[in-house]
Amino acid sequence: MSEPMVDEPEAIPETLRDRDQWVCWREEKRDGKPTKIPVTPGVGGFASSTDPETWTGFEAALDYTETEHADGVGFVFTDDDPIVGVDLDDCRNPETDDVDDTALDIIDRLDSYTEVSPSGTGYHILITGTLPDGRNRRGSVELYDTARFFTVTGDHVERTPTHVARRQDALTAIHREYVQEAERDTAPESEQRGDADDRSPTSGAVNVDVDLEDEDLLEKARNASNGEKFERLWNGNTAGYDSQSEADMALCCLLAFWTGGDRTQMEQLFRQSGLMREKWDEVHYADGSTYGEKTIERAIATTSEFYDPATGDDTADAHDPAVDSSPGGDAGDSGRSRAYLAEKNRLLTERVDELEATLAEKAERIDTLEAEIERLTEELASRDRESGDSQEAHTVDAGEGNNESETASVWGRTKRLFGSNSK
Repeated sequence: MSEPMVDEPEAIPETLRDRDQWVCWREEKRDGKPTKIPVTPGVGGFASSTDPETWTGFEAALDYTETEHADGVGFVFTDDDPIVGVDLDDCRNPETDDVDDTALDIIDRLDSYTEVSPSGTGYHILITGTLPDGRNRRGSVELYDTARFFTVTGDHVERTPTHVARRQDALTAIHREYVQEAERDTAPESEQRGDADDRSPTSGAVNVDVDLEDEDLLEKARNASNGEKFERLWNGNTAGYDSQSEADMALCCLLAFWTGGDRTQMEQLFRQSGLMREKWDEVHYADGSTYGEKTIERAIATTSEFYDPATGDDTADAHDPAVDSSPGGDAGDSGRSRAYLAEKNRLLTERVDELEATLAEKAERIDTLEAEIERLTEELASRDRESGDSQEAHTVDAGEGNNESETASVWGRTKRLFGSNSK
């Protein structure tokens, strides 16, 4: 290539740049199709995604792209790192910037560092987490966590984070929905949106009208067995969630339960919550849907039970659709409570793991800084010693010069004295 593939290397997250898991690549024709071949930086031979001897640091790989032997750099996934790559192919029009709904949904839900692929027709998303078991590819969606390399361009998608974020919950859901399941739901969009006339209890909806005023609904939600969680989300507290997008979904699931899937009431209630932000009204999908509209749509589609005031029994309020959305789940309160506690425990465990990983990174950073401080201190001391030796030598030289001058002066006076006496 005539120009370097990575125009802004500083845009690539430091989490990746600090690892010695980089190769280069060049494009070659294989069976008449352009193929990206991994190349060992500095050597030019074929690199292997399973042989660390063919990898190097980021700077060395980047430097090698300035030669004619490489077109770009690539990051190698291994079992020793928690990084997962999500490859979305043929989903972007490089001329119009139009993106298909599937890609927009995945990018939005993962909410981590995302960049445009070298071809300009796809995206690469990098997150930390554990790739679920099962297949890792279906159609244009591919997920990798080991023995593969990702081309990296640094062409960051502006509306995504600049760091590699932990997104285990979202990764698990996306793997299940877009990769693992044999078939995607092909029902008409009107049915997926949960229109009241077409819904039934077995399809994840209810056919009764809740008809609660906003204040009455909020009071019931706050007094439910999971009312504390509802109150936190309502006030804008995202603790326990990997991202605000996941917190948005959790609150919408709770609102879906209490409103009976009433989209209009869910919308007006969410706008009153502490989670409301400008992103809610941003158009994120090719069909013109906003982020908020799609979040409500997904919340209704994944909610399996809805509040029914006709039963005259509020024990159903123990159900937390954000925790137990399985249509075949235990209908009893004890089962829901166990599901809620299990989910809470899982979220806390993930949070502890994330904090421990952050602490380990900071400890490693501290060790590196301390070593650097020690090196600089020794270097400064060495320069001080050299400066002292130089000053001492200068003083000695100056002293010797003065002695010679004094000797010459004495000798001159002696000669004049003896010359005078001889006359």
